[in-house]
Amino acid sequence: MTRVLVWNEGVHEANNHPANIGEYYPDGMHGAIAAGLRRLLPDAQVSTATLADPEHGLTADVLDRTDVLTWWGHAAHDQVDDAVVDRVEQHVLGGMGLLVLHSGHFSKIFRRLLGTTCSLAWRNEGEQELVWTVKPSHPIAHGVPHPLVIPRQEMYGELFDIPDPDDLIFISSFAGGEVFRSGVTFTRGRGRIFYFSPGDQEYPVYQQPEIQQVLANGVRWADPGPAPRTVPDVTNPPRQWLL
Repeated sequence: MTRVLVWNEGVHEANNHPANIGEYYPDGMHGAIAAGLRRLLPDAQVSTATLADPEHGLTADVLDRTDVLTWWGHAAHDQVDDAVVDRVEQHVLGGMGLLVLHSGHFSKIFRRLLGTTCSLAWRNEGEQELVWTVKPSHPIAHGVPHPLVIPRQEMYGELFDIPDPDDLIFISSFAGGEVFRSGVTFTRGRGRIFYFSPGDQEYPVYQQPEIQQVLANGVRWADPGPAPRTVPDVTNPPRQWLL
């Protein structure tokens, strides 16, 4: 059984900003993401947490019981406690899967794990986004239409300052002509990371079944299975340790 924790800072929902967020996401964006995962991964255990929870809902015990963590943040990256970021980083390096969503590209945890600014171009005019599959053999692309059409979405464009990814799965194009590496994977330590950009707070993107399919595929791919959670470390084995 895959244990998934859907994390959302929850600031937009708490402030009712934008004004239609309650209409699009009556249970919060984390609620919509969790509902989609429960529908598509019926054998998974899916829970949620927000910034307002004690230790942001990311205690040592919770992370010990989490196989895959999904992360949505935007307005409160600086409010995430560094000690919690340290904790999450150690779990990812030890094997916990991590899905970073949309504006989570600027989260402390993503920038730390990637070691770059993770800066990009953006424009929010509610443009159509086409998500093109460029690696259809990848498990995360399974069952995803080509292209995946998002009627209204914030534009993210290049340059996206990230390291060369392990896999480039999706590239998005926008009405203004920009393109963006919208679905990429990385490995850090023993942990698998999937970044997927569609999903702004102003549009009901996480209610789209096709988007929910991508996230469910990402969870399946990032799940470490029963492997022990150990961070790679320096070892000094004797020469005859195999004998």
